Amino acid sequence: MIADLNEKTLDVVVPVFNEAESIRTFHARLRKTLAALPLSRWRVLYVDDGSSDDSGAILEELAAADPEVQVLHLSRNFGHQTALTAGLDHTQADVVVTMDADGQHPPELIPEMLELHQAGYEVVLTQRIEAEGAPRMKRWSSHLFYRLLNLVSGTKVVPGAADFRLLASDVVQGLRAMREYHRFLRGMIAWMGYRTIILPYREGTRIAGSSKYTLRKMMRLALDAAFSFSLVPLYLALLLGGMFLVLALAEVVYVSALWLSGNRAALAPGWSSLMFMLLIVGGTLSVILGLIGIYVGYIFQQVKQRPLYLLRRGAGGGTARASGQHEHREEGPSCDGG
Repeated sequence: MIADLNEKTLDVVVPVFNEAESIRTFHARLRKTLAALPLSRWRVLYVDDGSSDDSGAILEELAAADPEVQVLHLSRNFGHQTALTAGLDHTQADVVVTMDADGQHPPELIPEMLELHQAGYEVVLTQRIEAEGAPRMKRWSSHLFYRLLNLVSGTKVVPGAADFRLLASDVVQGLRAMREYHRFLRGMIAWMGYRTIILPYREGTRIAGSSKYTLRKMMRLALDAAFSFSLVPLYLALLLGGMFLVLALAEVVYVSALWLSGNRAALAPGWSSLMFMLLIVGGTLSVILGLIGIYVGYIFQQVKQRPLYLLRRGAGGGTARASGQHEHREEGPSCDGG
C-alpha cells in the first residue's frame, strides 16, 4: 500500500518554542523517515513560535542546508494552537502531518499513518498510551478534562488525542475556513466529521529540556475547549437561577400561609438565615454574571477580527506574507489560508 504514495506530496508542520537542544536530533530522525518514503515530494515546515533561545537560528541553519525545509517565524509567542494554524495555512501538499519537535511524537509512526490514509481515512488521530510511570496527577487531570468536555459538548473529542495527526488536504482547507480566535484544533477537527481512525502510540521520551506546556497554558486550552464548544455553562447558570426562583416562590407561599393563619409570631426576623440567603444568592449571581462575561469576552475578541498571528519573516522556501487573516482568493490557495 505504501508504494502507492509515489504521486502524493507531504508537508510536515512542526511548531517550535524554545527547543534549541532538541531540534537537530529531531530533524535528523524526521528526515531519515521521510527520505525513505516513496513520495512525489515532501517538505518540513517549522514554525518558530517566538522562541527566546537559539531555536530560530538553528532552524535557519537547517533551512539553508536542506531545500526540503521551510521556516516561518512568528512575530511573538502566539501559542501552540496558533503556531499549528500558521503552519497549516502555508501547506500546499496532498497530505499534512502535524507534530511536536521534542521527540515525544515519534517520526517513525508517519509511514503507518500514511498507510491508513491510503486505506481511505481523511484524518489519522494518534492517541497516547499512558506509560505506567506517568505522573498520577497528569493522568487524572487529562482523564477529567476529556470526561467533562465530552459531557458538556456535542462534539466528542478522543481522550488522550495528541496534536500528532495526519490530515488530508480537504480537512486542511476546512480548518483554513475556521478563523476562530480561541482555537482548540482537536475539537475543531472532530466537529468537521471527516472519516477518522485512531492510531494508538506510546509517547517517546523528550530529547532534551522540559515541557513548555505550563499549567497556565493547559488551563487556558481547557477553557478555550469548554467555552468554544459548549453552551452548557450558560444553561447551568439558567437552571441555578430557576432553582432560586422556585425557592423564592416557596418562601412567598410559606409567609402568606403564616399571615393567613394568624401565626405572625413565627415571622420574627433571623439575621443568620437572612445573611446566609444573601450570601448564597449574591454568590450565585456573581458566578452567573462571570460565565456570561467570559462568553461576551470571547465574542469581543472574535469580532475585532485581528489576524490570528503575524509572521516576522520566512526562510528556506521563500518569504511568506505576514498575516494570519483569512482571505478568499480565486486563484488557488494563498499562503495565509485563503
